[in-house]
Amino acid sequence: MFRLEATAEMLLMSPQPKATTETTPEETPLEVVLVRAVLAGDRDGFGRLYGLYAPMVHGILLARVPRGEVDDLVQDIFLHAFRKLHTLRDFGAFGPWIAMITRNRAMDFYRRAKTTVEVTEDLRSTDTSTSKAQEILDLVCELPEAYRETLVLRLVEGMTGPEIAARTGLTPASVRVNLHRGMKQLRGRLGYTEGL
Repeated sequence: MFRLEATAEMLLMSPQPKATTETTPEETPLEVVLVRAVLAGDRDGFGRLYGLYAPMVHGILLARVPRGEVDDLVQDIFLHAFRKLHTLRDFGAFGPWIAMITRNRAMDFYRRAKTTVEVTEDLRSTDTSTSKAQEILDLVCELPEAYRETLVLRLVEGMTGPEIAARTGLTPASVRVNLHRGMKQLRGRLGYTEGL
């Protein structure tokens, strides 16, 4: 009994480690380090941010705008992000921030009036593999927005569920639900029945 009391007294008397709110460099997320580096003048850091987030931006755009416009919009979005990076308050929120810029830019795309050219039979491509992939992408683009975006990021960009969650700011559970429900709807539109 005396040993237990002595041990308790020693624990109470010993100095306790102080709780810190700052993270050590090993715990700092990569995007935070890269954003800080870019703001300090390191342009290569922005290249690394581009490498991390370009597939997500590409996927979000593929789910929302015509395929032929996606590559130019990706470049425009990253140029805009580079110019406005100083306005980002939480460096750890770079992924959700650039995802929102991407969604807004996709909406802006449809606000602008563009002249279109009708594609006639002689201008149409005869490549069936590309046309089948485009047909499936068109079906995905008809799905509700939440399913469409996560499906394109998963199926076209090859991102995992946790990657989608981390980069878009969605919770892992909502990404799983969106992927499951979106795949179910896509299978239905493609004519697949349950259990196959």
